[in-house]
Amino acid sequence: MTDRRYPIGPIALKETYSGEEIREFIRIIAEIPSEYRKRVENLSNEDLLKTYREGSWNIRQLIHHVADLQFVHYLRMKKAITEPDYDEVTMIDMNAWAHTPDSLNMPVEASLAIFEGTHTRYAYLAAALTEEQFARRYYHPARKLWFDQKQALAMSVWHVRHHLAHIDLALGNIG
Repeated sequence: MTDRRYPIGPIALKETYSGEEIREFIRIIAEIPSEYRKRVENLSNEDLLKTYREGSWNIRQLIHHVADLQFVHYLRMKKAITEPDYDEVTMIDMNAWAHTPDSLNMPVEASLAIFEGTHTRYAYLAAALTEEQFARRYYHPARKLWFDQKQALAMSVWHVRHHLAHIDLALGNIG
């Protein structure tokens, strides 16, 4: 691996996804919080300060970030299927959020619980979407792309895998 910023590679969205791919995304959404919990539940405060590269967020910040942003992903999907005029995604300043007192100092348990609860609902909601709801699109101004809900789900799965790999790098589990 040459670029520790993207240990699983940069996101590469497809134009369309099959039903089988969507079911796999939903399975990952449902199950990946337990992988995060396994990685971090017994870490010391010192371990939570480890980073995957110089200048990166530490493990504690990554856990809080994933809980925050996965809730935002769930919120975006819910808004997209319930608000006909939701054409531009809700944005946050991720770096600013990663430097708030709760992200810097709070134990990770609360964020693990938020992540688990959000993903339980997120997987349930995604599994219940109709094709019409999956086709609902919105604009992402930072990426300068329009996404449908299948692509948004793919991006969300990439996001949680991406940061799990960052944690593995910080812990020395991968190279």
